[in-house]
Amino acid sequence: MATYEKVAHRRAKKALRVTDSTGAPLVNATLQLKQTNHKFLFGWGSFDFNAYFAIKDPKAKEFFAERMKIWMELFNYGTLPFYLGQYEPEEGKPQWESRMAAASYMKEHGIKAKGHPLCWHTACADWLMEYDNHTILTKQLKRIERDVTQFKGTIDIWDVINEVVIMPVFDKYDNAITRICQEYGRTELVKRVFEEAKQANPDSTLLLNDFNTSEKYAELIDNCLSAGAPIDVIGIQSHQHQGYWGAEKVHEVLHRFERFGKPIHFTENTLISGDIMPAHIVDLNDWQVSEWPSTPEGEERQKNELEEMYRILFEHPLVEGITGWDFTDGMWLNAPSGILRKDNSKKPAFIRLQEMIHGEWWTDTTVTTDANGFVSVEGFKGDYDLVLGDKKAALSLDRNESEPETIVL
Repeated sequence: MATYEKVAHRRAKKALRVTDSTGAPLVNATLQLKQTNHKFLFGWGSFDFNAYFAIKDPKAKEFFAERMKIWMELFNYGTLPFYLGQYEPEEGKPQWESRMAAASYMKEHGIKAKGHPLCWHTACADWLMEYDNHTILTKQLKRIERDVTQFKGTIDIWDVINEVVIMPVFDKYDNAITRICQEYGRTELVKRVFEEAKQANPDSTLLLNDFNTSEKYAELIDNCLSAGAPIDVIGIQSHQHQGYWGAEKVHEVLHRFERFGKPIHFTENTLISGDIMPAHIVDLNDWQVSEWPSTPEGEERQKNELEEMYRILFEHPLVEGITGWDFTDGMWLNAPSGILRKDNSKKPAFIRLQEMIHGEWWTDTTVTTDANGFVSVEGFKGDYDLVLGDKKAALSLDRNESEPETIVL
């Protein structure tokens, strides 16, 4: 029998009274309790969904359709790209159609979509630099109001602002967002963009996101919360091209940010299945290679490291979501960073995650009602079908509930 002590907070019990359509209790009935979705957000980058709805070539479309089908075998949460320089390369002409098509498709298949990001100094739009700082800020806020409003109900989770710790001192190239961050300051800029997003959609879930996991990020969060910024979730990037953090660092990072009592998402997680990037590289973008192959040894290492990291994060009560980044190899930095190879074949890491997410951490069992039609069900938090023959009814397990809910079959 499975033991769940370390993940007991991920499970719930619920009392049910099961009846037929006339209201008569179903007595001594054996029913199937079948999980259909997790409450926990198991995610990965869903850029392929966006690509699918943008491409025209039939063969390419078929290839991406296969990749999307494999993606949906594992995940219930995906990140869609909203980098301003790509989303709106020409002012006033956002690429709304492909994003809405992808987000709507994901919603229809029970997948929550997150938009990434609403404000960032990298991949910003060059046309913003034509304006003075006051106008840049005004246009940035209008962009947030526009996109959060347009996608309300389809995308309700947003990385509002990205990598603020480095933002005012970023010096690789001039950009509009660094300019306004220097003028208004980190805390004021964060406060303004979060307030704009929350006003546009009060029911949204808003993340602050950064790759800097040091005390500098914690100080920024503290300052922003003290200033009243409506930050819902602390986002932590974990691109590990230079090697796995290891359990000790994962615990250290969790300890640093759990003090705020806010939900934590690991928003951009990468573990590669090839040679490790050299340690002397400071900015990962500076490592440019034409070939970076996956290897059998690297794939085994990737599988083991992902398993350990996922277990640590799933066991932590404040962690509510984990999002991997490149679904397939050869994407950012041409790295072997996917859990699929370029030909859509599954790596060992995919198979291991599947065993955990839809096996070890998944509930599919039978229950039997008593002489009065009552039964107590227990499982991992999420959505379920209660099934009797060809009849089924939906229910959710979110918290322990002793007051019976009536289910009609």
